[in-house]
This record gives sequence, C-alpha cells and structure tokens, in this order.
Amino acid sequence: MSAFSPNSINPPFPLPRSKLTLGETPPVAIPSTSQPSAKDLSADAASPQVAARPPPVPKAERPRPKIRAAKAAITMTPAAVERLKALMKSPTPQHLRIGVRNKGCAGLSYHLEYVDKPGKFDEIVEQDGVKVLIDSKALFSIIGSEMDWKEDGLSAKFAFKNPNIKDACGCGESFTVGS
Repeated sequence: MSAFSPNSINPPFPLPRSKLTLGETPPVAIPSTSQPSAKDLSADAASPQVAARPPPVPKAERPRPKIRAAKAAITMTPAAVERLKALMKSPTPQHLRIGVRNKGCAGLSYHLEYVDKPGKFDEIVEQDGVKVLIDSKALFSIIGSEMDWKEDGLSAKFAFKNPNIKDACGCGESFTVGS
C-alpha cells in the first residue's frame, strides 16, 4: 500500500488545467468607476475585492545645504603660500596636515606632517590655490591662527601667530590655550 497523496484520488469529473479543487474559484476583478467604500467590501475574504488606489508618490526631498564656515580656520601669509606651492611641486605631491601634540614645557606644540589624502574629519583650508589640512583634534587650538614662513641665517620654518595662546614657554616652541 502506498502513502496517501491528494493527486492519487481519481475524481468523478475531469479537473480543469489549473487543477482547482472543490470550493476554489479563480479571482475576478470587477471594474469600478467610483472610489471603493467600506460598504463595497465583503466580509468574506474569499470573495473578490476591489483594490484601493496605490498611495501617492512621496515628493523628492531637497538636498540639504552644506554649511560652510564664513572665515577660514587658518590664514596663510604670501610667504607661506609660496613655500607650500614649492613643496607641492615635488615628484610626490602630498598634503600638509597641521596638528598639535602634547609636548614641551607649556603643554602643546605644533606638529606638521605630510599625508597622501585627508582624514575623515580633517578641516580643509584652501587659499590662493594651496590646500592645508587641519587635524580635527587640533582645530580648537589652531582656529584663527596665521601661518607664516620664516627664514633666517640658521633656520627656516613655518611660524604661527595664534590669538588663542594664553601662555608660552621661553623658547616659543610650546604653548597653552585658554579654555
């Protein structure tokens, strides 16, 4: 004896191609010219229903305006711009990132480094065709500063005039900002 399956019973009448069983009817769409209402819908779930209109398409959102600083976080003197342009003409042009480190007798010291691409939260300052990156952790210590290039008989370096400095060491290499 084999296991029971619904297809193993021979009905007394031939089944249509869709193989409908007793009690099943194909769905029928009834065209309507008016809006469907609750009285038009039947309580019987097996009876044909009038489909509701699809919801309206949502309006496209406007792109949010980008908030840009009215004033650059740091300004550069013409001497600093010329020196940075000369550095960018090197065989491997890179960006200069300005940051601060805990160093020196007063607490903080400027830190300059070359990077291939900006960090995720770096502030990009562009002036006269030169881009400088500011480390996000150093932004509040550097904001409003002026970057200059100074050369004398013994050294050549970038110098910063920072209005946020409250105290500096005697040699001028480290500083403290007020809170």
